[in-house]
Amino acid sequence: MRFLRRLVTTLTITMIAGLVVLIALFVIRFPLTSRTSPALPSEITLPDGVSARAVTFGPDWYAVVTTDERILIFGLDGTLRQDIAVK
Repeated sequence: MRFLRRLVTTLTITMIAGLVVLIALFVIRFPLTSRTSPALPSEITLPDGVSARAVTFGPDWYAVVTTDERILIFGLDGTLRQDIAVK
């Protein structure tokens, strides 16, 4: 019975230590200072009759996925760079 009690205590300590290590890794790997949002123009002009479904960002561009199955890629200045039809 004593062996079983020591075994359970050791397992509990190991699980707590593992949880502390996981939390420490999250804190180290995801610092709050790196969470900056990309700079976007104050207004995005989409073609007539088109609405946005999703938006993603690149280093010097952003893309808007539209409801009519297209991907519109814009420069940071708001100019349309590319229009890709999704099939």
